[in-house]
Amino acid sequence: MSEKASIVAKALIRSGALKFGSFKLKSGVTSPYYIDLSWLLSSPKDFDCIVSIVVDEIKALLSSKRIDKLASIELKGALLLPSIACKLKMPCVIVRKESKAYGLTGRITGGEVKKGERLLFFDDLVTSGLSKLEGIRPIEEEGGKVEIILVVVDREEGGKESLKDHGYQVRSMATISSLVTSLLSLGALPREKAEEILSYLEKRRPQN
Repeated sequence: MSEKASIVAKALIRSGALKFGSFKLKSGVTSPYYIDLSWLLSSPKDFDCIVSIVVDEIKALLSSKRIDKLASIELKGALLLPSIACKLKMPCVIVRKESKAYGLTGRITGGEVKKGERLLFFDDLVTSGLSKLEGIRPIEEEGGKVEIILVVVDREEGGKESLKDHGYQVRSMATISSLVTSLLSLGALPREKAEEILSYLEKRRPQN
């Protein structure tokens, strides 16, 4: 059990951001668990816990990589990114899912992406990886370069592998299987539910 996974697991379960049951995902698949990081907003201690562990990870990356700016796509990742950027004293931008029809109509808000800038792209989860590609596209159209994608949780459903095939490095603070292992060891998850989630993962993981 990794220390990072344990920290993330405790924060998500305490805040209610990690839920168990039967949830229909955007893909149409029914999942035995659901993660909604917006619940961290009602649990300041756990919000700060997740922000701090992400900040530490980015600091480690900065020791060996050039990162000029941080970016995320609305909504979930964008709820955490300003706090992360503030602690790091780094600029950040948010990519809208769609352009506005009024005012500043571009998809990138909070600033601009300059040609040649290197950005770290942050988000809450990675599942298939499609939303990450959609969020990165406007950045690259402006001449920015994204090499690293950092997420809080990897759902282990092929997104990391797909993004790697597109040339991106993907890092996660935890995987869903590591969260399950941590919660089992803490006595915060019944073994039957853990086995249900792990069985779901076996079916959803990409086959080599």
